[in-house]
Amino acid sequence: MEFKAIGVLGAGTMGAGIAQVCAEAGFKVVLVDIAPEFVDKAVKGMNKNWSKAVEKGKMAADQAEKLNALVTTSTDNAAFKDCDIVIEAIVENIDIKKKVFKQLGEICGPDAILASNTSALSITEIAAATNRPNKVVGMHFFNPVPVMKLIEVIPGAETTDDVVEAVMDLSRKIGKEPVRAKESPGFIVNRILVPYINEAAIVYQEGIASAEEIDKAMKLGANMPMGPLALCDLVGIDVVLAICEYYWREFGDSKYRPSLAFRQKVRAGHLGMKTGKGFYDYTKK
Repeated sequence: MEFKAIGVLGAGTMGAGIAQVCAEAGFKVVLVDIAPEFVDKAVKGMNKNWSKAVEKGKMAADQAEKLNALVTTSTDNAAFKDCDIVIEAIVENIDIKKKVFKQLGEICGPDAILASNTSALSITEIAAATNRPNKVVGMHFFNPVPVMKLIEVIPGAETTDDVVEAVMDLSRKIGKEPVRAKESPGFIVNRILVPYINEAAIVYQEGIASAEEIDKAMKLGANMPMGPLALCDLVGIDVVLAICEYYWREFGDSKYRPSLAFRQKVRAGHLGMKTGKGFYDYTKK
């Protein structure tokens, strides 16, 4: 399948990053979110990144202008009607995703692929809400998108092989390395990573060590580039808690039970870097 226009639904950190790498690969990009300020912020962020690349001599000024021209924005999902693929990067809520995918199926052309950037939810369940479950696939990017090379490609129960191969090929064209994963909660990376972060939070909860000491220990003792609790703050404590709860429901295994520390932080509104406080206080930096 040939891709010419790529739709990105959601102009947050992930959606903006996806839009950026797609434009840099030469694709026309349609970026949509519910409010103008969201898409405007995303475009400003992309232009800022491209301006820095120009300043460092990594990109010509006219190239930055061409990239900016490839990106159009809207607050109406109807703008996706001519896209060959739409990549959804909105809130990690299965009911909202199902509602959106049903709408996308009615808006997009019959051959368009619908992809979800979900980090853990069921592709099969999302696909069942559409009029084209055979053309729905998981396309899980990692943060920060312009830097991280991996994309997990996850077929649902009815996703056809040609759709999977088309998305694998697109992933390579935008400079990423795709890995195909069988549908299972959390897929590969988050299935392993989230329980690791949860266990770190349990160690913190039990008072075995402070957040700083836990992170220092894992960086120096396991050669991790970033400590688990700092990573949790980066991802968002509410997001990690939601994934843990999802695993617990799906697997019915107590090893996925979320740390009480997560619940306490979320109740306090301390969600990590995005709110200024989490396991660390970013307001003091």
